[in-house]
Amino acid sequence: MENDAVAILTPLQDAFSYFMGYVQQPWFFYQIGLIIALFAISRFAGSIVEPKLEERARHIKGNPGLLRIVIALLRRVRWIVFVLLLVVALSALRAYTWQSRSYIISLALSLSFAWLLITVLSRVIRNRAASRAVAWLGWAYVAAYILRITDGVSSFLDTIAVEAGTFRISALLLIKGAVIMSATLWLAIAFGNFLENRIQRSEELTPSIRVLLGKILKILLVIFAGMFGLSFIGVDLTALTVFSGAVGVGLGFGLQKVVSNFISGVIILLDKSIKPGDTISLGDTFGWIRELRARFVSVITRDGREFLIPNEDFITREVINWSFSDEFVRLDVPFGVAYDSDPHEVMRLAIEAASSVGRVHESRKPVCWMTEFGDSSINFLLRFWIRDPQQGLTNIRGKVLLALWDAFKENGISIPFPHREIIMKTPVTVEQATKRVVRRPAS
Repeated sequence: MENDAVAILTPLQDAFSYFMGYVQQPWFFYQIGLIIALFAISRFAGSIVEPKLEERARHIKGNPGLLRIVIALLRRVRWIVFVLLLVVALSALRAYTWQSRSYIISLALSLSFAWLLITVLSRVIRNRAASRAVAWLGWAYVAAYILRITDGVSSFLDTIAVEAGTFRISALLLIKGAVIMSATLWLAIAFGNFLENRIQRSEELTPSIRVLLGKILKILLVIFAGMFGLSFIGVDLTALTVFSGAVGVGLGFGLQKVVSNFISGVIILLDKSIKPGDTISLGDTFGWIRELRARFVSVITRDGREFLIPNEDFITREVINWSFSDEFVRLDVPFGVAYDSDPHEVMRLAIEAASSVGRVHESRKPVCWMTEFGDSSINFLLRFWIRDPQQGLTNIRGKVLLALWDAFKENGISIPFPHREIIMKTPVTVEQATKRVVRRPAS
């Protein structure tokens, strides 16, 4: 153990001794002063240039990815100017003096350029906290490499470990695992999203098959990335049998609904019972499907609300799919007219009125049938077809009823209201009640 500590600390002590000897030279302070001055100049220049360039960059339309990169560059104008000034200063010092007298400038240039490059590239990650964590970890590793202390730091982190039987967990292993797993999972998800977008654009596949293929590819890529990351850092995958057993117990006790919704989602995609764009009714919810997810189905109603309905409900409950086999939907509008009306004329006017409404489909003509002799009216049923139920059902019924009202009013056909006749079998005496006024004495 002592030999390991000596082997770790010796390179660090040598580097520290060399640094302390270099600090005592006057050129060290000259370089530090020059770096501070150049950094102040770059901050001043950035505060002037950044707002103007950023305002122009916001005119970029239709390419959000390019806009993110451009904005990331513009918000680091001070660092770009600082790097350029350091390049000029380093070139001038090496041209007129010894190379050893510009070592700090060269070091500052390498660290600044690494920070600039890593922070710009990390902007690809949309989550700000994750982006900052990746930037700092990446820059710390590059800085250790530039300072040539990676071996010493790695050995030091490897000594901080916890042993559990034959399995040894060190700080170095945790850091490497976190970095590698994050990178592989991020690449798998990004590549899965890319493949899913390409599949969604394929017109040869049905919408359900597109969603199913996209979800399966993403799941397989994430599983493969996780296994690759674990094997890369040296974790024996056979040790995951205990973890899989724990997951099985968890599924048995608390994750039944999650697994049920996931399996139900796969079944929905396989049997093609619903697909994006279908108009459905589920209980009191009427709307059209916007997206199929692994756990739920997104349904948008006519009032703009978005319902996230679990996949299991589409398997266990009764679902009305208005556009399952075709897009045609038949609607019924009952109405009644007075007994002095001609039924033949009423049916003709009703068909003409329904045909005059724009959303009523022309290929399937409306029909009107007399259904019964009611108590106060002759009752009819008007039927017509539409192809766009997602545009609403109540509004089209209202338009057809309004067209009926106009047609009947123009042709003198009345719509009766219910009335009742009451016949008294025994004589009824009507008495008028008189109101009695009681005067109270004044107090």
